[in-house]
Amino acid sequence: MTAIKHALQRDIFTPNDERLLSIVNVCKAGKKKRNCFLCATVTTERPVQVNVVKVKKSDKGDFYKRQTAWALRDLAVVDAKDAVKESPEFDLHFDKVYKWVASSTVEKNTFISCIWKLNQRYLRKKIDFINVSSQLLEESVPSGENQSVAGGDEEAVDEYQELNAREEQDIEIMMEGCEYAIANAEAFAEKLSRELQVLDGANIQSIMASEKQVNILMKLLDEALKEVDQIELKLSSYEEMLQSVKEQMDQISESNHLIHLSNTNNVKLLSEIEFLVNHMDLAKGHIKALQEGDLTSSRGIEACTNAADALLQCMNVALRPGHDMLHAVKQQQQRFSDLREQFARRLASHLNSVFVQQGHDQSSTLAQHSAELTLPNHHPFHRDLLRYAKLMEWLKNTDYGKYEGLTKNYMDYLSRLYEREIKDFFEVAKIKMTGTTREGKKFATLPRKESAVKQETESLHGSSGKLTGSTSSLNKLSVQSSGNRRSQSSSLLDMGNMSASDLDVADRTKFDKIFEQVLSELEPLCLAEQDFISKFFKLQQHQSTSATTMNEVEETDGVALSRSYTSGVPQTVSSEKDMIRQMMTKIFRCIEPELNNLIALGDKIDSFNSLYMLVKMSHHVWTAQNVDPASFLSTTLGNVLVTVKRNFDKCISNQMKQMDEVKISKKSKVGILPFVAEFEEFAALAESIFKNAERRGDLDKAYIKLIRAVFDSVEKVANESQKTPRDVVMMENFHHIFATLSRLKISCLEAEKKEAKQKYTDHLQSYVIYSLGQPLEKLNHFFEGVEARVAQGIREEEVSYQLAFNKQELRKVIKEYPGKEVKKGLDNLYKKVDKHLCEEENLLQVVWHSMQDEFIRQYKHFEGLIARCYPGSGITMEFTIQDILDYCSSIAQSH
Repeated sequence: MTAIKHALQRDIFTPNDERLLSIVNVCKAGKKKRNCFLCATVTTERPVQVNVVKVKKSDKGDFYKRQTAWALRDLAVVDAKDAVKESPEFDLHFDKVYKWVASSTVEKNTFISCIWKLNQRYLRKKIDFINVSSQLLEESVPSGENQSVAGGDEEAVDEYQELNAREEQDIEIMMEGCEYAIANAEAFAEKLSRELQVLDGANIQSIMASEKQVNILMKLLDEALKEVDQIELKLSSYEEMLQSVKEQMDQISESNHLIHLSNTNNVKLLSEIEFLVNHMDLAKGHIKALQEGDLTSSRGIEACTNAADALLQCMNVALRPGHDMLHAVKQQQQRFSDLREQFARRLASHLNSVFVQQGHDQSSTLAQHSAELTLPNHHPFHRDLLRYAKLMEWLKNTDYGKYEGLTKNYMDYLSRLYEREIKDFFEVAKIKMTGTTREGKKFATLPRKESAVKQETESLHGSSGKLTGSTSSLNKLSVQSSGNRRSQSSSLLDMGNMSASDLDVADRTKFDKIFEQVLSELEPLCLAEQDFISKFFKLQQHQSTSATTMNEVEETDGVALSRSYTSGVPQTVSSEKDMIRQMMTKIFRCIEPELNNLIALGDKIDSFNSLYMLVKMSHHVWTAQNVDPASFLSTTLGNVLVTVKRNFDKCISNQMKQMDEVKISKKSKVGILPFVAEFEEFAALAESIFKNAERRGDLDKAYIKLIRAVFDSVEKVANESQKTPRDVVMMENFHHIFATLSRLKISCLEAEKKEAKQKYTDHLQSYVIYSLGQPLEKLNHFFEGVEARVAQGIREEEVSYQLAFNKQELRKVIKEYPGKEVKKGLDNLYKKVDKHLCEEENLLQVVWHSMQDEFIRQYKHFEGLIARCYPGSGITMEFTIQDILDYCSSIAQSH
């Protein structure tokens, strides 16, 4: 072990300026035995650092390497496992517990003893030693090899004291004064010994010489002690005198403390009494106002409001701990509760009377508005009731049951009042709408009773409340059209008891004004009532925090759906807004069915009224949603807009259906088809109605559906036509469509306009070629034969040598077509074209000019063949191009 110790000191610790004090050969408990060494070391430099180092022997050689080091100050516990029975096991508690097994008990005890000494010297007994024999800690380790390792070195550590700087300097000066201090150390030591003896003798002589002075000093000390005794006697007398003073002062201090405590208690008691008096005392004037205050005058209402607020403050005062146990406080609280109940009952009774009185007063004014399309003004009633707004807020906060009862009574009274007013208002609107039409008599004589209105509603809507009657077709409308066109389109009309001849622009304009007046009257009425409800019943109408609101009108299966989504609104605000909406829905429950009835009536009068209603209703919905997207007005108008949009879609669908079912006369020429003319009138009317409208997209979609249906129906009629050629039907109608779209400049139908123009051009060319045919039939057959020979490979100059196509045959064929015959054939052709074409579209001259151009083209083709195949023959046609122009011009002028 000594050899290992020296090797470790040399190889590991000396390079690190450390000295090895103790060593133990150990292995970890419970694991495969891999031996290592635990070493206790100290540094050679100050301050001294004490470490426990784990050293392991390298697997590849005989040298050792330092593996782990712990500072001794981090060691908390040394556990020897058993203080009586010898055991090689021990634990060291650093940051965690390390369990070791020593190679021998002696090495373990020596190592623990060294740790104990280092703990005593450097750590001042910070480490706890448990299960360690007290004999091991108090006595020295037995002699032996390990004793010299641990004990000898430790004593050297204890005796060794390092020289300070001054001592080193003195030694250097002393050694410099002696020349042989280094060369002959023994002589130098003898010299120092002699000098030391001389100094010791001098010290003894000095002590003996100072004996007299010491005696003097001792005498002075004795006198000083006597003086001290006298001073202590005086201090004792003074202390006895002060003791009595102290007792008196203690009594005074205790008395003052009791007085201060009493004053403090009195101040606190006064503060509590003042708090209760100031916060729980209601003035007599307030009590009188609550019990007997006048709720009809402004001054009385103000006094009651102030008294109610004062009562609420007294009842809501935050009592301090213990106040609620006072009998007087309980009595006062009971008195406040009785006053609150009494005043709440009186206020509710008075407001119920006001609601009932309002119903009677307002009913008396209905006669003034019966003949006018206006709704009664409720502003005076709202103004009078708003005086009670603060009292309603008080009632809401103190007695929600009575507040809720008042809310229900208000809704009951006002709903009946508004129902009478709105139904009368809509009856006037219906009479004004139907007064100028043939149906006016029937509608104008309707009784203005609720049962009659209900009967009319059922006749218009069916038992389910939805519109089930047939919507008038597009052909119902006729704007700026002739009587002849009306007679042509009359077979397409399906209007029940009404006919298109009874309708004109003035009627529709009047309907538009009446419908706008209805919406304009309803909108401020609803907004004013909603604003009043919010203020009077103290319901928050608008959200106080940021919210995401989306207002959409979606289209699903051709039906527009108006929806409102709100998010991010506080629950209280949302519930109050819902309450406003519920109250408005109950109060104005008749608005939506009455509007639906009016819409159904307008649609029955004229299905085109749905265009006016769609534009007006969309504008009012857009306006209402900008003000409050979740309001009753916005929701109601949005629901009605769905009905209007559905009627509009049904109008378009019925028109398309009637286009598919159209039948034409087999005996007369077709001309401009009725639905083509009616599409022109529909588009002209729609463009004037939807100018700058918000729902332009709905019209554009209807345009696309209608124009495609018109295109398909025109082709269908053209294919079925027997009297009029197919190309004429297609040409005339697509020319009319193209002219209409060019005039109205509908941006969404640009592609259809180009398509209509192309179809018109194609069928015009087809009709010209078909009608013109081969006016010079034999000549045409002759030259077809010539072209066939050329196609077979015969040169054009050699065609004249063919027997069937020689010059004699050509002259014979040309003679059969003199100018007179040609003019006669063209005249017959003009009459035929005139018979096919209708006068309305005025395409005769256009077609005739195209035929003239086609005839001249054929003529030039024949002349070209004669010049190429019969060169130098001098053969020419018996008429010229100028003759053709003259013939066509004279024929056109003669007719």
